[in-house]
Amino acid sequence: MIMQMESPVQVLQQHLAAQRPTDGTVLLAAADLAERLSRLNAAFPMFEAVCFSPDVEAMLTADMPAVN
Repeated sequence: MIMQMESPVQVLQQHLAAQRPTDGTVLLAAADLAERLSRLNAAFPMFEAVCFSPDVEAMLTADMPAVN
């Protein structure tokens, strides 16, 4: 049996569609995508206007623990 891994995008889409609760997997997927977006914005200034939806931004600020 072949198991298909869900991409971080799929995990976040499921969460936003209310098909998945906010759990560690969702938060890790969001953190991964936030890091990728940060690298994209830093490497290519033409993409600096690309950002997450307000729903994802709210989830990131509300549910992500602060890192020192």
